[in-house]
Amino acid sequence: MRYAVGCDHAGLILKEPLVAELKAQGVEVIDLGTNSVESTDYPLYAAAVARAVQAGEADAGLLLCGTGIGMSVVANKFKGIRAAAVSEGFSARMARAHNDANVLCLGSRVVGPGAAVDVVRAWLASTYEGGRHDRRLNLITEAEEE
Repeated sequence: MRYAVGCDHAGLILKEPLVAELKAQGVEVIDLGTNSVESTDYPLYAAAVARAVQAGEADAGLLLCGTGIGMSVVANKFKGIRAAAVSEGFSARMARAHNDANVLCLGSRVVGPGAAVDVVRAWLASTYEGGRHDRRLNLITEAEEE
């Protein structure tokens, strides 16, 4: 499993503990930046991660900013990307199980490093349920064509 990881300056505080957790779980990490606390533009990193997942260079993505919302808005502009901004484990599990979300977005101003690790663990332990959810994913795919 390969994950593309990106963050802006606000999300940087979560990056190190979450990359460490991914690696501890056997996930290969593709670090797409940033690595600085200098102010930067989150759309650049969201787009880089979305493109990596879209191209199959990564199986999934992790995006980190202040709230996770901006990153999810940008990532969801890319066809085939289903990014979910979450702040606790239940939503992370449901995003994966029901929506087959392939990009997880977290905000450092919403969740601290310890809780963020718990969210990532819940995400990694979850799988897409399929079944009745396939119909809904097909509707999302159709909407992407409009």
